[in-house]
Amino acid sequence: MSTKRVLVAYGTKHGATAGIAEQIAVTLREDGLDAVVLPADDVHDVRAYDAVVLGGSLYAGHWSSKAKHCAERNADSLRHRPVWMFSSGPLDRSAEEHDVPPVSSVAREMQLVGAREHMTFGGSITAHTPGFLAKALTRQGKGGDFRNPERIQKWAHHISAELVAA
Repeated sequence: MSTKRVLVAYGTKHGATAGIAEQIAVTLREDGLDAVVLPADDVHDVRAYDAVVLGGSLYAGHWSSKAKHCAERNADSLRHRPVWMFSSGPLDRSAEEHDVPPVSSVAREMQLVGAREHMTFGGSITAHTPGFLAKALTRQGKGGDFRNPERIQKWAHHISAELVAA
């Protein structure tokens, strides 16, 4: 039996979502899967993968257009393999305290590709994040890194278990 190949693709503006994608891939590899991480813009054909994890950052309640376009561009192929989606965005601990459902644009993409599930992780805006809004939020004390590595790893182990059992 060959090792299952998993694509972990992400759409991000400033890199926090890429960090989550990398953490997911590391965990999948630790679980014996062959995980490849790519920016969503670079994904034009998913047929070489047995499964896909697609994530996007959330800005003002909207999912990354890069992730959205990736899902739409690859919808036919995605419908024929297991797909999981994630969002990164709340700038607080709310994603750890309760299940944050997918925003409407993510829910539409999930339906389009037949995704199995969605997970929302905390986002990150720090003093190093570029942009006027990021600078304003950090000056107001509303920034921070709210990504939880243990929660990300736990979800990735869950994906691995489903793929190994299939």
